[in-house]
Amino acid sequence: MAIQTCNLHHSLISHLLPFVLLLLLHAWGGCCHPQCLDYKPPFEPRQPLVFCKEYIKFGCCDLEKDGEISAKFYTIMEHFDHSGYEACGRYIRSILCQECSPYSAHLFDAEDANTPMRMLPGLCKDYCSSYWLQCRYTLSLLLEDSGNPQQFANLTATIEEDRKMFCDYLELKDKQYCYPNVLTNTELNANLGLVREDPTGCLELCLQEVANGLRNPVAMIHAEDGTHRFFVAEQLGYVWVYLANGSRIDRPFLNLTHAVLTSPWAGDERGFLCIALHPRFDEVKKAYVYYSVSIKKEERIRVSEFTLLTTDDNQLDHSSERTILEVVEPASNHNGGQLLFGRDGYLYIFIGDGGRAGDPFGKFGNSQNKSTLLGKVLRLDVDNNDDATPYSIPSDNPFLHEKEARPEIYAYGVRNMWRCSIDRGDPTTGRGGGRLFCGDVGQNKFEEVDLIVKGGNYGWRAKEGFSCYDRKLCLNSSLDDILPIFAYPHKLGKSVTGGYIYRGCQMPNLNGLYIFGDFMSGRLMSLKENVASGEWQYREICMGGDQTCRFPKLINSYYKYIISFAEDEAGELYFLATGVASAKARAGVVYKIVDPSRRAAPGKCSFKPAPVKIKGKLVHFYPKEEFKAMETTPAPTTPTGYRTTIMTAAFTRSAQTSIIPTSPTRKHGRPLQYAPITTSKPLTSAQPPPSPSTTSMKRPKVALTSERPAALTTPQPQYWSLKPTTSGYKPQRPPINTTPTKTQEEGLRLGEKLENTGGANQVYKRPRGRSRDSKRGRGGRKLRAGSVRLVTTDGLSDRGRLEIFIRGEWGTVCDDLFTSKAGSVVCRQLGFTTALAVMKRAALGEADRNVRILLDDVECEGGERSLLECKRSRVGKHNCSHGEDVGVICG
Repeated sequence: MAIQTCNLHHSLISHLLPFVLLLLLHAWGGCCHPQCLDYKPPFEPRQPLVFCKEYIKFGCCDLEKDGEISAKFYTIMEHFDHSGYEACGRYIRSILCQECSPYSAHLFDAEDANTPMRMLPGLCKDYCSSYWLQCRYTLSLLLEDSGNPQQFANLTATIEEDRKMFCDYLELKDKQYCYPNVLTNTELNANLGLVREDPTGCLELCLQEVANGLRNPVAMIHAEDGTHRFFVAEQLGYVWVYLANGSRIDRPFLNLTHAVLTSPWAGDERGFLCIALHPRFDEVKKAYVYYSVSIKKEERIRVSEFTLLTTDDNQLDHSSERTILEVVEPASNHNGGQLLFGRDGYLYIFIGDGGRAGDPFGKFGNSQNKSTLLGKVLRLDVDNNDDATPYSIPSDNPFLHEKEARPEIYAYGVRNMWRCSIDRGDPTTGRGGGRLFCGDVGQNKFEEVDLIVKGGNYGWRAKEGFSCYDRKLCLNSSLDDILPIFAYPHKLGKSVTGGYIYRGCQMPNLNGLYIFGDFMSGRLMSLKENVASGEWQYREICMGGDQTCRFPKLINSYYKYIISFAEDEAGELYFLATGVASAKARAGVVYKIVDPSRRAAPGKCSFKPAPVKIKGKLVHFYPKEEFKAMETTPAPTTPTGYRTTIMTAAFTRSAQTSIIPTSPTRKHGRPLQYAPITTSKPLTSAQPPPSPSTTSMKRPKVALTSERPAALTTPQPQYWSLKPTTSGYKPQRPPINTTPTKTQEEGLRLGEKLENTGGANQVYKRPRGRSRDSKRGRGGRKLRAGSVRLVTTDGLSDRGRLEIFIRGEWGTVCDDLFTSKAGSVVCRQLGFTTALAVMKRAALGEADRNVRILLDDVECEGGERSLLECKRSRVGKHNCSHGEDVGVICG
């Protein structure tokens, strides 16, 4: 009996040898970009590497990892005498050090976090042949620490004797990216570690979604108190607290919806526009807000002060409101709307020129009239005001002693400054710290970015950008008017949204880059200062296509209407955008800006948030956007690469079922199931309703008739995407046509939820008259909740689309996060030993429309009795289509 078992074991090893090694070693070749085995960009080590020295400047290893590789190398080399050490040491060292390569994810096929990666890196053919001739018997040594040394020794014994078989398994077919060619590929390494550019010179960045479902998010700030929480304000009058882990407190930090003057009109500029926390918020515990009000039918801008509740660190005392300042607004637009504290501790307030077109108030307009606060930058001292007037005037305000000038004024001649920021300064030298940047919305021709200085006159209405607007005033204007650092024409955009200079830690390439955008065109833009000349160089920012943004959690599209920019406590940059410019539409998203070409060394940017006492509940965050493929050609259907290898191994038991695998994907890289965006034509995909009143939040609803042509003058950029989702957490996928009808358009203006009337992911009712037998198992036994079955057209018992029985019906499971551990749970339920493979994207067939998707985001540890015991979304809650039904092959 023992002899029979041994023979059977030997036969099984021989039979499975090619497939097991394929599963371990075969790689997917394709277009590559720098990426490490932890699914993140490469970095420059904080300390020089000692062993893998070729990656001392840029790669995927820190000194600790370098030490681990070194220890592994010397453990392997203990098996060799001196001559063997001389012959094979260089091969072993080179192969081990590929974990440090900036292209290690491609060499090890680790691009997809949901699939196994190779045990060894992919080699070039000539190098592999040389390795086989010199050191073929080292393969088992390289693999022996992978769980079962004796098993790997047996499996590799045969392959080590056959050069063709040896190199078939180790070779990476792509000659550009295999080792060692990847080191000498000049095209790959010319700009390694630098921000990528597309053929037009546009900087390719990526995004991470950090909050969604917001109603016109107008501002995001932080408390600078070590908690790393941030506060997001909605135009409607709510302010929400988000913790460092991404969850939101269900109670609003502030609710002023009863007092805020706004409307559901798309583009209405009135509303809750800004919030600023006292720079010593952990001590002073005061917040300042800027919003529109109506008092006896007179519209005003109000700046108020609130105090934090003594019983809750995440809620303001609504009864503590104290009005700091009110300014009458002659029109409903050009409200300005920025509050911030400077390094001097004073509160800066940015107010628009009063509205209408061309600042028509008085002989010179409000902006040039220093006896009014409209069209100005104000500076107030709000400290020590508890028992006195709401504010005092700083002693060095520039017009304090000028007759008829308002003493609050710090700078003037501005039109409608929308979003300003203060430069933190270079992290090393501190250079630039304290500079005040603002975007000032233009009139007919130009948008501008300004550096605000004390006493400065920014020229409006005499000047717009660098050109004259009112020629008579322009001829008589002062020669010392402050010119913008940059102005752009309306072919690029019609409503600037000021941004920030990046001074964070995580993305070193972006340091010193001023990133801003345009509300109307959806463009992201950047300026870089030439320190020697003082000039600012313009570069557009676009979303990385192809492989550039294919990292877990990253996306490469965003909603068009860029409302605001933000900076978190660590200095990382964000922007806030919406797909529907209405204060009542839940189409707002907060995006983090990410450079996929380089990151800071691990550990350099780590922080531990200070604890936050929570009252109420936490609402967990679920991202709903995905990476969007930019290719215009369909993916090849020829079976290639790692997934084909898995299929080959899994289907050796039966050749009855033929499956053509699709191109490799992952949760954040699933190909679109609607017409892809091309890079050569203007965007023509579905958009939110283009209401006649849809204009900048900085312009009135009449702007398109009195100040603007009715249509955009340039094609929309390819790198933003519009598909407004006004429903709850996750939008349905694949996307359906969102071009609204007239009725829907009206509803969208009113902030109503639009119901999807089509698409593959709607909730289907169970058809009447469904067979009662479907609720019973074999022998007519009543099924338990969590029972599973595998469904195929061929009726095979060991493979098929996974279906689960819950609440009296059979339904499918989405492939998001579904791994081999979850597959093992299913197979054990069905009486098999293990799961040979998990087949994603409905490779084993889709269910029909009458079958519901019951489970999504299933994550198992492997020991659960059924999928219902695994971590998962609620029953029936999903963001999938049947094109993502998971399949399982048991063995």
